[in-house]
Amino acid sequence: MNHLRGSTVLIAALPLAFGALGPALAQNGASDASARAEATLRRMRPAEKTVLTHGIMPLPIGENPPPVPAEAIPGAGYVAGIPRLGVPSLRETDASLGVAYVFGLRKDGATALPSGLAMASTWNPDLIEQGGRMIGGEARAKGFNVLLAGGVNLVRDPRNGRNFEYLGEDPLLAGTLVGHAIRGIQSNNIISTIKHFALNGQETGRKFVDARIGEAAARESDLLAFRIGMEIGQPGSVMCAYNRVNGEQACANDWLLNRVLKGSWGYKGFVMSDWGAVPGLDAALKGLDQQSGEQLDPGLFFGDRLAAAARTDPAYATRLDDMNRRVLWAIYANGLDRVPARPGGAIDVAANAAVAQRVAEQGIVLLRNERNALPLAASARRIAVIGGYADTGVLSGAGSSQVQGKDGPALSIPLGGDGPFASFIAQSYHRSVPLKALRALAPQADFHFRDGRYIADAVAQAKAADVAIVFANQWATEGLDQPDLSLPNGQDALIDAVVRANPNTIVVLQTGGPVLMPWLDRTAAVVEAWFPGARGAEAIANVLFGRVNPSGKLPITFPAGTSQLPRPQLDGFDTLEPDFAGGMPRPGMTLQANYAIEGSDLGYRWNARKGHQALFPFGYGLSYTQFGMTGLRVDGMKARFEVANTGQRDGATIAQLYLVERAGKPVRRLVGFQRVQLGRGASQRVDLVIDPRLLADAVSEGWSMPGGRYRFALGNDAEHLGEAITTQLQARRWSDGPLPTSLQ
Repeated sequence: MNHLRGSTVLIAALPLAFGALGPALAQNGASDASARAEATLRRMRPAEKTVLTHGIMPLPIGENPPPVPAEAIPGAGYVAGIPRLGVPSLRETDASLGVAYVFGLRKDGATALPSGLAMASTWNPDLIEQGGRMIGGEARAKGFNVLLAGGVNLVRDPRNGRNFEYLGEDPLLAGTLVGHAIRGIQSNNIISTIKHFALNGQETGRKFVDARIGEAAARESDLLAFRIGMEIGQPGSVMCAYNRVNGEQACANDWLLNRVLKGSWGYKGFVMSDWGAVPGLDAALKGLDQQSGEQLDPGLFFGDRLAAAARTDPAYATRLDDMNRRVLWAIYANGLDRVPARPGGAIDVAANAAVAQRVAEQGIVLLRNERNALPLAASARRIAVIGGYADTGVLSGAGSSQVQGKDGPALSIPLGGDGPFASFIAQSYHRSVPLKALRALAPQADFHFRDGRYIADAVAQAKAADVAIVFANQWATEGLDQPDLSLPNGQDALIDAVVRANPNTIVVLQTGGPVLMPWLDRTAAVVEAWFPGARGAEAIANVLFGRVNPSGKLPITFPAGTSQLPRPQLDGFDTLEPDFAGGMPRPGMTLQANYAIEGSDLGYRWNARKGHQALFPFGYGLSYTQFGMTGLRVDGMKARFEVANTGQRDGATIAQLYLVERAGKPVRRLVGFQRVQLGRGASQRVDLVIDPRLLADAVSEGWSMPGGRYRFALGNDAEHLGEAITTQLQARRWSDGPLPTSLQ
């Protein structure tokens, strides 16, 4: 391969535009969206003004499900249109990982992307945008025009049951990736949401837990991830969250919805509620524009009650017009009326599966590789494959994001119960079989599978094998958190016994988040495959046998123990019963999650502040080759350095730039990243643009960057950094609007 010196790669670290979240209407072919929304609003009759402000869940769920209109599609939601005015209905489906399965009621299937943490482990905005384009295309082909995607809640607790849906703990990484996912989805002339706004950090008591945090800390962390994602992706809608924020329900939170989102950020789209998250009519005055899944709320607030309030109260009348204006803007900005989605569209199943496989391959993280145990040699004669239903399929996360192919799951293990959402919390496996994929790449080998129920049986096979591969699973679901960071069902004991029987043991983890590894030091290799999606088995096999050089990097810290966490005990876990609906409070019952403890220092930032050493740090991941980064220079908000592949294989790495000192005080913040693909012996120059908000403090209605000495370092991860370089930066202060030209 030729050296690539002198070529330039521009990082996707800085959003396309700063400041108010004005629409990128030209790219959507709807530069007149605001004018069209106003024109339609003027023509609306009073009775039509509450058509777009509420919707049902068109599913046979609950004691008295509402009548389902003929044009509705079984899915998450349906909001009627206004045919007289050419306004289409909104047909909504979950979720970020693909078109949701909804109990198999549509008798079809969809392509499952790997979990959000797997996607985040690629650190590849272009690939994530391609994945968004793919799932948006499938949603459109099924007749949906709203995809409830864009999950970007930052990981504040590794035990959160929905972490697998999200994109990690860092606002720059998560915000950048979610923005590209949304941009890909909306390229199909459909609306994407961004969710769940905001600070939705746990499933335990999720409908009433109160996230307590200072405004500045929120804006420097979770809200910054949303802000970056919205600047890049321009979502038509924001979905507010179940939880409370500083005492107020997120879907009726004046500070979040009116002051921050619509005020400081200038957002023009609409805010839809999460399903069953509307506390009352006054949520409209506090910034909520649309009541979703109305049958799950205590009442229909945004129908006749809203209309009656608008007839007698000017504040409600003004708000009702604004609610319609925002929904219409999103419809017109994304061309839902001009390019209508209809069921029966063509889907290239093979091409879409290939996208899912590329995401899985780039998202797999090699955590350990002693004695070059991987890639597996083609000369291995006897291979024991143990556990994890590896003879059946690959694990997926459950809940509203559950996706399945046309034939449904290869295996579904119910958690139990007989409530209306019981099937939402089944442990399901995609029809991508690791054992079959491994055999296809090593037809000369003698494979022996054991399910791991009996440790003695697994040990006997491991002793007789050249290589043992243990698949270990940590299932996760919406509605339930994990009690700790162990592997369930005795799998830690199984792995420990196998590695003692055969030191050439490789562990493949399929998890919804970090786990502890008491057996780690005795393994030959450990691979984190997350929930790897529709073609996960093929991706795992390709990495294990070296067809693909692993390049994934952790988007989340694997702590060495729960004692390292800001809250060693998950709030409410020991007092509340598990409940998919989130556990409704008894009268007088309260639950708080004190996020003020860590503030904006999540994950690796918290570890840096407290001096903790992680089991595996944020940004960590090994390769079958080696890379070096040299020559770092920083000039204002621009950085430059060289990346070289110094090993013997082609491969990719993630160049990571960290702020390590600000105005004389130590800090740890990711301020830039770039995925770099290099042939062996090749090198490449990387140019980064630093978002100045990552160097600043959030202050009232703006940002403040202190003047003085700033130090930056390149890192293989957040804990292993190169030599820091120093630059002087002037003090700056700017409003939460357009970025000053001097800082761009």
